[in-house]
Amino acid sequence: MNLEPLTPDNTTVVLVDHAVGFANVLRSHDTAQHINNVVGLAKTALWYGTGLVVTNGLPGKPSGPLYPQLREVIGDHPVIERAGNFNGFLDEEFARAVRQTGRQKLAIAGVSTEGCVLQTVLGALREGYEVYLVVDASASLTAETHAVAVQRMVAAGAVPVTWFSLAGEFQVDHRFPTGPIFQRLMREHVPTMAMGVQSHLSAVQQAQQTQQAQPVG
Repeated sequence: MNLEPLTPDNTTVVLVDHAVGFANVLRSHDTAQHINNVVGLAKTALWYGTGLVVTNGLPGKPSGPLYPQLREVIGDHPVIERAGNFNGFLDEEFARAVRQTGRQKLAIAGVSTEGCVLQTVLGALREGYEVYLVVDASASLTAETHAVAVQRMVAAGAVPVTWFSLAGEFQVDHRFPTGPIFQRLMREHVPTMAMGVQSHLSAVQQAQQTQQAQPVG
């Protein structure tokens, strides 16, 4: 495994078929948590300035449009519509969009894990890309089909990651100028961790106030 850090300059986030029609049948993850993670990953790409390639099926397919929450976040960012290829790299427009980002590290997420995500990941590996599978922003019909697909991709050479760990790797250090981005992602999409940090800060503040209130001498 390449131990070179993932950075916004060397990484492209690829979002595959996060469509409302699929969300209705996904059972490997809680739907609300799944959408939360997908949106968090999209914000990570946009706010840190990575490459970003988004693809979905044709509008008339049963899978339908992108999750509204995702569409709202990406705004007018292009969505590459594929006619029917499971492997996105068999679609020339998609393959060209990935190449044009100029980055060799791909962080790929989508639905379903055992379908278009699996085939697109294998396609990326065949093309020589270094692939990181964002497991918690992907989902499948069952927990079993998700897990087996992940195992196959890992065995083929993909590296599993989670979306917030990716954000942390981009951030590197809380003191860096992008620190507010990481803190905002935490507040909006990892509320338990954010509340833990707030609890710690409140305790520190209270201790400081108590110390200041103590009489001198």
